[in-house]
Amino acid sequence: MEMAAVTQRSRGGGRGFAGCQRTVTPWWRLAVLLFSVSSLPTAAALVEGLYCGTEVCYDVLGVTREAPKAEIARAYRQLARRYHPDRFRLGEPGMEGETQESAQKKFLLIVTAYETLKDEDTRRDYDYMLDHPEEYYQHYYAYYRRQLTPKVDVRVVILVTICAISIFQYYSWHSSYNEAINYLVTVPKYRIQATEIAKKQGLLNRTKEKGKNRRSKEEIREQEEEVIRDIIKTKIDIKGGYQKPNLSDILLCQIVLFPYYLTNYITWYVSWIYRFTICREEYGNEEKLYVIRRYMKMSQSQFDSLDESNRQSFLEKQLWIKENYEVYRKEQEEEMKVKMATDPRMKRYRRWMKNEGPGRLTFVDD
Repeated sequence: MEMAAVTQRSRGGGRGFAGCQRTVTPWWRLAVLLFSVSSLPTAAALVEGLYCGTEVCYDVLGVTREAPKAEIARAYRQLARRYHPDRFRLGEPGMEGETQESAQKKFLLIVTAYETLKDEDTRRDYDYMLDHPEEYYQHYYAYYRRQLTPKVDVRVVILVTICAISIFQYYSWHSSYNEAINYLVTVPKYRIQATEIAKKQGLLNRTKEKGKNRRSKEEIREQEEEVIRDIIKTKIDIKGGYQKPNLSDILLCQIVLFPYYLTNYITWYVSWIYRFTICREEYGNEEKLYVIRRYMKMSQSQFDSLDESNRQSFLEKQLWIKENYEVYRKEQEEEMKVKMATDPRMKRYRRWMKNEGPGRLTFVDD
């Protein structure tokens, strides 16, 4: 009776229990909340489009998660022989209800399961997906990252590319060098000098040949041309873009020797700072020519292609001094302007640009 009275008061009794009426939650609201939470979709580990889809790869092959690679490979070979499209036969024992299309789909699923489990890294990702189904987006990232990653090692690709570029470089330089030699052989000045050197060395002395060993005039001429060509190769120092190719200049050797070159450069730079900045030593001829080349913004090969007389004139004019070089540069610019103003070809070009020029339309009335 007392419990009934208390219940009655709590539902609508005295004023002292008026506040309790608002805080008590009805039982049906709690039930609705529990039902809503229980009806929420749970994170599923098996997602369509990842690995074996809604099937477990281990169950597809009929192995356990602890199965070694040898057991997985053995199970794959057995199932592949049964479901391979070329070996599948309708009505075989144990294959009741299977059609050609279902067997083909089953075979693709078996292949996918084996490809997933045979690789250690892919199998580790798949086991992680089974153990952590809530990390939905992480599984997608791990799966497609492995699918889109190149199968070939990137280092091998880079090495092959560098080797191909190096071979092309050497072949191109060698072709340019041969073109330069072929041209120099036809120049009378160098040809006469090479012929005189060959005669002094006794390379062009014709001996009388008799019998079967006698050569034709064409063979003798070809031999003389080869001798002249070899002398021009050895005596003439070609510089610039047509110089003799050197293996140390190709890209592969440059990359391999880069630490050596870097060490030499750092050593040279520290020595330069110590000698000419701290100790205030005077420049030698090599250092003077280096400073001049830097002022002219020329590469080493371009500067080496200049005549010795030009380099000597640079030293006589003391162009390693900044003020002297600025005066020399302005003089060269003025000489170039005068040359362009007096050159007949430049006059014709300026006249053509003034009267017609590129893109100008003229109409001629007949």
